[in-house]
Amino acid sequence: MRFSSTPRGARLARRLAAHRLDAWGLPYDSAANETVVAVVGELAANAVTHGRVPGRDFHLLLRLARGVVRVEVGDTRTERVPEPREVGAADPLAESGRGLAIVEGLADRWGWHPRPGAPGKTVWAECAVGPPGGG
Repeated sequence: MRFSSTPRGARLARRLAAHRLDAWGLPYDSAANETVVAVVGELAANAVTHGRVPGRDFHLLLRLARGVVRVEVGDTRTERVPEPREVGAADPLAESGRGLAIVEGLADRWGWHPRPGAPGKTVWAECAVGPPGGG
């Protein structure tokens, strides 16, 4: 799915991810749905805040296979890449700076790679969700 690199686009990505997960058998009120949607929200917000190139959209890909949801968010800003941070390393009074720490705390694995055949990068995270319908 493709979204505008705006706060509205990030909100829409989060909402559509929740809808897709529900359709896959991971109900809206399940821990699995809430966890994956939080990861989507953080990665989409980062794409809008740190990966935005005016006039360019960001991309969201969700995959469910063998009880694992893979989230991929791609943006077109090549020179800004994510770096792992220790949980709690952000200034507690800062208004931002915790997104990847949240992703690291919620996801089983995460990372990034350059976008093949296009400028930018893809940040991905994987969350074990168990069998569909099991929450």
